[in-house]
Amino acid sequence: MSEAPQHFDVAVVGGGPAGLAAAIALADAGVRVALIAPRPSVNDWRTTALLGGSVDFLERHGVWAGLRSVAAPLRRMRLIDASGRLFRAPDVTFDAREIGRDLYGYNVANGPLVAALSDAVAARGGGIVRFETLFQALDHGEKADLLTVSSGETVTAELVIAADGRNSGVRQAAGIEVKSWSYPQEALVLALSHSVPHHDTSVEFHTEAGPFTLVPHGSRRSSLVWMDRPEVIEAMHGLDDAALAMEIERRSNSALGAVTIDSPRQRWPISGFQARRLAAGRVVLMGEAAHGFPPIGAQGFNLTLRDIATLEEIVRAVTHPSTGNILDGAMVAKRYGHARRLDVTGRVTGVDLLNRSLLNGFLPMQLVRTAGLMVAREIGPVRRLLMRAGLGGR
Repeated sequence: MSEAPQHFDVAVVGGGPAGLAAAIALADAGVRVALIAPRPSVNDWRTTALLGGSVDFLERHGVWAGLRSVAAPLRRMRLIDASGRLFRAPDVTFDAREIGRDLYGYNVANGPLVAALSDAVAARGGGIVRFETLFQALDHGEKADLLTVSSGETVTAELVIAADGRNSGVRQAAGIEVKSWSYPQEALVLALSHSVPHHDTSVEFHTEAGPFTLVPHGSRRSSLVWMDRPEVIEAMHGLDDAALAMEIERRSNSALGAVTIDSPRQRWPISGFQARRLAAGRVVLMGEAAHGFPPIGAQGFNLTLRDIATLEEIVRAVTHPSTGNILDGAMVAKRYGHARRLDVTGRVTGVDLLNRSLLNGFLPMQLVRTAGLMVAREIGPVRRLLMRAGLGGR
């Protein structure tokens, strides 16, 4: 005879940064959380830029203390047109001091980020119960949804959070469709050391095949996100460290001096997608279960943390100790879907247009992009507006 389901206010499916952060925020909002996912690997050499309110979010929930010592500050962002096209945009530097900030944020390796979030989950004790197993099925009940996991256990919850990535099983079970697209690009990611200081400045070279971005990752160390045509990325991935370092130095115009590769390499195809709805029934989507786009402008995880912060606010507003923290999951999901639609659609569309403007050789498109960056460089109020928008102020 099977055991009765364990009941929770919220079930979070997904053990990556999005799922971990969501579980922490909702436990801190006073509801009991089931976290359903195997433990994630911390052996990830990619980095995440935490901008604007993201550091505030992590500090508020007790996560930032474990990251401060390994975080690289970001004070300036420089855009360089390296496309070689007829109409070249001017170089533009965005300095955080122009909008009254000492920093835009910090760049953090994904391994330490996941480790710090995992430690924070463990610190919540019984507020978060982990099921280190895979999600299998979702059934909608009259008062709660029933989740079945690969261990054979079952969980019921008033609210279900899909934070299980681009191929989200929860999203599919909820019947939410996605609009997806691809680009003729792949990305190569690695970490490197260099002889010239970066001065806490991220440098993004815009080429006709995509951005080539160097982000501070410690003293005289940076992380590289190189987007290019698949055949180019394949060729670069096949080079030995010395040859690849020389090619990186060449493409960066020796801006950081002599380069040494000091991490493994990761590569993946570039694509984008957006869920047609962010909520259905008692299910809400966040992170890469809801949206995905090219790694441009450090928008991805910052958008995810805004998803989580919005849901946390809604849950806090509708629960009270006198009610026993009984959630109306369908109502919470509906509010969340309305609250997040504009920000998500705007970010996905903006990054898509920026990437396509680099790939498109159409002269009018080049003119529009060049004019836009020239206005950003020459007109202070416009530049400051773009900086604040990039930080995703809420």
